[in-house]
Amino acid sequence: MGMGRGAGPTALGLFQVVTVALCVFPAVSFQCRILKCTSEFWAATSGSHHTGTDEAPEYCTALRAYAHCTRRTARTCRGDLAFHSTVHGIDDLMTQHNCSKDGPTSAPRLRTLPTGDSQERSDSPEICHYERSFHKHSVPPNYTHCGFFGDPHLRTFTDSFQTCKVQGAWPLIDNNYLNVQVTNTPVLPGSPATATSKLTIIFRNFQDCIENKVYQAETDELPAAFTDGSRNGGDRHGANSLKITEKVPGQHIEIQAKYIGTTIVVRQVGRYLTFAARMPEEVVNAVDKDNQGLYLCLWGCPVSQQIDFRTFRARAADTNTLPRRRGSTSTDAFTYETATSKCKEKLPVEDLYFQSCVFDLLTTGDVNFTLAAYYAFEDVKMLHSNKEKIHIFERTGGVAPGGSAIEHTLSIPVLLISLLWLQFCLMHP
Repeated sequence: MGMGRGAGPTALGLFQVVTVALCVFPAVSFQCRILKCTSEFWAATSGSHHTGTDEAPEYCTALRAYAHCTRRTARTCRGDLAFHSTVHGIDDLMTQHNCSKDGPTSAPRLRTLPTGDSQERSDSPEICHYERSFHKHSVPPNYTHCGFFGDPHLRTFTDSFQTCKVQGAWPLIDNNYLNVQVTNTPVLPGSPATATSKLTIIFRNFQDCIENKVYQAETDELPAAFTDGSRNGGDRHGANSLKITEKVPGQHIEIQAKYIGTTIVVRQVGRYLTFAARMPEEVVNAVDKDNQGLYLCLWGCPVSQQIDFRTFRARAADTNTLPRRRGSTSTDAFTYETATSKCKEKLPVEDLYFQSCVFDLLTTGDVNFTLAAYYAFEDVKMLHSNKEKIHIFERTGGVAPGGSAIEHTLSIPVLLISLLWLQFCLMHP
């Protein structure tokens, strides 16, 4: 399949003031909740392509609710350019549509797209459906999987499994078609354990299929729309080849990017986010020669960011107790035995997902990390094209169940020793 980079963006339409603000300034601070306000407004108005006389009162109510929402978050958005641009954009729209600032400000009512709406087109060009573009006698595409979850743990497109530090912002995917960036923050004060609190996905402009689209999720903010409030790829003929579906409100969304044969799953489990993707190898490897930077899902975490269990093993060989975690306020700290028992409830097979669950319970004491490992494994079962490689086991010198000889270095004894040493260092700086 010959895949080009696409043409330039089209007109922004009726809501250009608000859209431009979010596209030009997509990086909103973690505390600023302007994205939530914008998402609610666009969800309430996305079914309308014009604002006639009958719709004006409802539209003005939505604008006033939008303005009220921005005022509530103003304190935490001070100095944020996207916030201030959005506020000015709301004022312009209220003037344009003769909306009074006084009036009802009830929460916007979500609108259902009618049958036949442009967001539900089924006659997309063939170029906008990756699998249809292959001829009947062509070799079918080979799909790969990447997952990122927990403290955090990374399964790359090549089925390598790593546990990494990676605090701060890191690119999971960076190719010619999309960019995925995660931001990881400490789980506990003074602890090296981190987890994903923010995720940004940028779908790049592609031919007659989609315009540039940005999806952004944060802790307690898992919207079912892009940052411009839309749920598909825009106004182009093949816009429906990119679509967001909300599976569980506030907990689970799925993005289908049919034009590149890609499925993305984002969840919130407890206070943190998980990511999983299914992508053709052709798309995975579509990287410019002059762009050989970080791409965790393809090349893994940098060596300096990987947790080297063998180093800790030699230093902590005589450690027999589990010190209390520095900064932890939990009275229910897990021992190795109780963590193992808890993880067995959801993950009966002692593969690396099970071991990751044990690791996370010992480092964080947060039982929600059990579910993070569980859902990460459920996503693998749904997205991985090779069912024999669903389970990944540590290196044993033999063949893993299912006939796959998959080599990895993480093992339960080394895992426990590394935890003991990490926690010992925290208690005795």
